Amino acid sequence: MFENSTILITGGTGSFGRAFTSMTFSRYNPRKIIIFSRDEMKQWDMQQDYINEDRIRFLLGDVRDKERVDRAMKDVDYVIHAAANKIVPLAEKDPFECIKTNIDGAKNIIDAAIDNQVKRIVALSTDKASSPANLYGATKMVSDNLFINANRYVGKQDSLFSVVRYGNVMGSRGSIIPLFFKLSQNEKNCLPITDTQMTRFMITLEQGVEFVWQSIASMNGGEVFIKKLPSMNILEIAKVIAPNLKHKIIGIRPGEKIHEQMISAEDSFSTYEENDRYIIMPSFKKNFPIKAKKIEEGFSYASNTNDQWMTKKELSEWFDQNKSRLQYI
Repeated sequence: MFENSTILITGGTGSFGRAFTSMTFSRYNPRKIIIFSRDEMKQWDMQQDYINEDRIRFLLGDVRDKERVDRAMKDVDYVIHAAANKIVPLAEKDPFECIKTNIDGAKNIIDAAIDNQVKRIVALSTDKASSPANLYGATKMVSDNLFINANRYVGKQDSLFSVVRYGNVMGSRGSIIPLFFKLSQNEKNCLPITDTQMTRFMITLEQGVEFVWQSIASMNGGEVFIKKLPSMNILEIAKVIAPNLKHKIIGIRPGEKIHEQMISAEDSFSTYEENDRYIIMPSFKKNFPIKAKKIEEGFSYASNTNDQWMTKKELSEWFDQNKSRLQYI
């Protein structure tokens, strides 16, 4: 799929970008992968892993800067848009900054991709974009709609835009597992538990990358691809990652949900199901994958009503394999 092609990853020095780059070089033979991000220190750190790799290029830049984004997309075949302001409490505190990156930045990506006739563009979304309860989720909902409707503006050129939506990425920077792991290093610490009922969808970085590959390979433009994932309760996560620490109930943070959702009842009217994923089809497209079946109207896909659950044994096995990496997040 990526043979002799050029791929641009915005926010490429983040957890997803680093995993995508490593896995794509291992599986495919792209001409070039461009890492576009604004943090020079993270770029410097990542460059040390690719000193002898001439198929990678690092570009400092911010998705808010339209001219820089446009320059970065020259001769690019694929774009994975992973850059975003993601921390819920910070978005609530500084909403204007979150809007500039997540909405204005999305528009810049779309404009530059169309102007440069990029073939395939996938935006990474979040479960928080479905029935959003916080500013971060609301900005991602807007971003998703911008990417979906960008297909209306491409004209006759071969540019397709789609969205990939999934849940909590296990072990990613800023997520709960690295926090619990760091606190577990000192038995005097307490684990901050927001709500004992809280549940989240769980996905590994590797699964996220593979799902993006799958979505790019099958996209027709305008879809929201949603991977079927297991859920887990926050207390179960705590018992695996930090079994010796006591818990302190702190209450949910501003804008935080007790349970997450990836498909709302309103989305059900245009949602179809395959073996391992759901697909929300755009209103302006009447064709849908032949193997997909229409889901029941009124269906919602939420972490607390999910029929798949991750066990403590499964999380423990993942934790044992990734413990050394978590020390450096």
